[in-house]
Amino acid sequence: MKITLIYDNEVYKKGLRADWGFSCLVEVENQPRILFDTGANGKILFDNMEKLDIKPESINEVFISHSHWDHTGGLPDFLKVNPDVTIYSPSSYRPPKAKKIVSIEKAMQIHENVFSTGELMGIEQSLVVKTDKGLVVTCGCSHPEVGNILRAASQFGRVYALIGGLHGFREFILLNDLELVCPCHCTQFKSEIKSLYPDKCIDGGAGKIIEI
Repeated sequence: MKITLIYDNEVYKKGLRADWGFSCLVEVENQPRILFDTGANGKILFDNMEKLDIKPESINEVFISHSHWDHTGGLPDFLKVNPDVTIYSPSSYRPPKAKKIVSIEKAMQIHENVFSTGELMGIEQSLVVKTDKGLVVTCGCSHPEVGNILRAASQFGRVYALIGGLHGFREFILLNDLELVCPCHCTQFKSEIKSLYPDKCIDGGAGKIIEI
């Protein structure tokens, strides 16, 4: 599988724009292309997508982690360009002007080897992909707390990687059994995570490509 960070607070690839928010493209072999969240601003989302040679029309589905503006702000503009995508949304959020919505409350399988943790604590869902190395968990902000997200994901197997916003997460011991961590967006303690886990922690930023 491949994850391309499109929208993030920092830039990894020169020429892209940083902004407060998060979005990434999740590509799993023989499965639909999934846009995870849409960042805060449609123009920045599209500008970065163009520079990364990602065509909005080529995306089949949108997975919204939670309703906050920095994860859904680009969605209205995206739907103008690609109105026929299927949107997987937590049950507490109904995307405006969307034609196809799958409202998710409980953990469920979306495609072969692709799952949702379900909406945890009534606010946020995370995307889980099963790979040969283990589960890859992509999260938006980790509002339900990383421990709860990892436990929810673990019903599908062993967690290999955690990618996305971790907010104020400080229970670093929870990362001991993971093999890859990419803290992005709102993560407050990136430097501490990198210092504790230099061999497994990688930099994020718009333009970063993670292949697993």
